[in-house]
Amino acid sequence: MKAGITLKLFLAILAAASVAAAAMALATRWSFQSGFLGYLTQVDSQRLDSLSTALADEYRRAGGWDSVRGDYSRLRDIVAASAQVTQRFTLVDANRTLVVGNPEPSGAAERPIVVGDRVVGYIARAPLRRLSTAAEESFQQEQLRAAWVTAGFAVALAALIAVVMARVFLLPLKRVAQATHRLAGGNYATRVEVRSGDELGRLADDFNKLAETLERNETLRRRFMADVSHELRTPLAVLSAELEAIEDGVRPLNKNSLTSLRGEVAALSKLVNDLNQLALADVGALTYRKENVDVVPLVEQAVESYRERLAARGLELEADWREEAPVYGDTDRLLQMFRNLLENSARYTDAGGRVRVAVRRDQDRVAIDFDDSAPGVPPDALPRLFERFFRVEASRSRANGGAGLGLALCRSIADAHGGDIRAEHSPLGGLRVRVTLPAAA
Repeated sequence: MKAGITLKLFLAILAAASVAAAAMALATRWSFQSGFLGYLTQVDSQRLDSLSTALADEYRRAGGWDSVRGDYSRLRDIVAASAQVTQRFTLVDANRTLVVGNPEPSGAAERPIVVGDRVVGYIARAPLRRLSTAAEESFQQEQLRAAWVTAGFAVALAALIAVVMARVFLLPLKRVAQATHRLAGGNYATRVEVRSGDELGRLADDFNKLAETLERNETLRRRFMADVSHELRTPLAVLSAELEAIEDGVRPLNKNSLTSLRGEVAALSKLVNDLNQLALADVGALTYRKENVDVVPLVEQAVESYRERLAARGLELEADWREEAPVYGDTDRLLQMFRNLLENSARYTDAGGRVRVAVRRDQDRVAIDFDDSAPGVPPDALPRLFERFFRVEASRSRANGGAGLGLALCRSIADAHGGDIRAEHSPLGGLRVRVTLPAAA
């Protein structure tokens, strides 16, 4: 069984804490050993002051150092009388000639012995190399045991903290992991509660955004499949019914019936072609041959091609452009987009209305507005106009023709040019579609 991330995090924190505690115990042991000996040495050095006074009295009494020269037992008696420890002492005269004791006390602390105003000798004591009494050794052992007990307690406390921290830090990750499993199983409504603003909180927030995107895409996919099947079923049903009527002799096979069949085939072909165009745009395979091109002649060409169609529907056409508007784009695709927008106005604008096309350049952007008169579009339907197969059933219904793919294709073309397309209410009372493209240098 593989170790989980909770166990790994616990062991990592515990190992770090254990190493730190062991290092602290070793450092404490070394520091105490060296520091305690240094402390005892310093205490001994301070006691030399009283010892030098006792030796000065002995010098005055004996009239020199003959009473202690070479006699360490006499020095020990003097030291014991002054309540000093009796080891590691060295007595030298004023010329630093050895009187009694260690002849070469390395690193010794010394004090002068003054009789009257004259220095008659020096008393020195070698520093401690090890503890000299059982009490001192016992005290040191107690302190070292206390250091190891403290280190053990620190490790135990670190283990407890590691357990708590592992649970606290990994609980959000577990929630995200469980939600991910549900999301992978197709439950796109899965969401994770965001409880913090740190990296884990941002991870949960990103997961929720991902889930929302997948849920929206799944909804669009199902709607798209339903709309495609519905749009294909309508012309196919008409074709099937007319062919059956001709086969049964209910309808004669003549030019009128062939024209009707051809119209349904043409509508079906246009639908399939629009779907193919959108599919190519989705995968990035829709070809674009971009170059610096002036938008005004393209808009003018699209307007001229629709002038008769608009006039036949009783629509007045207005055009407004005053200067060049260069963009970096594909001529054919831009012309296709402009014609689709004019086709949208031609189909859904009431007879006797107006259609106006305006081009203007605003610094580094070029805006092309397509305005038409009534009927308008409800505010809640404006953001959805560029969805595939979407129609405003009240006024822009299926009866006017089209499969609801033209505006979706326009959005793909605008996006491919780094531009933007949006719908809003028109001053003429109908719909305004504004295409904004980056201006070329």
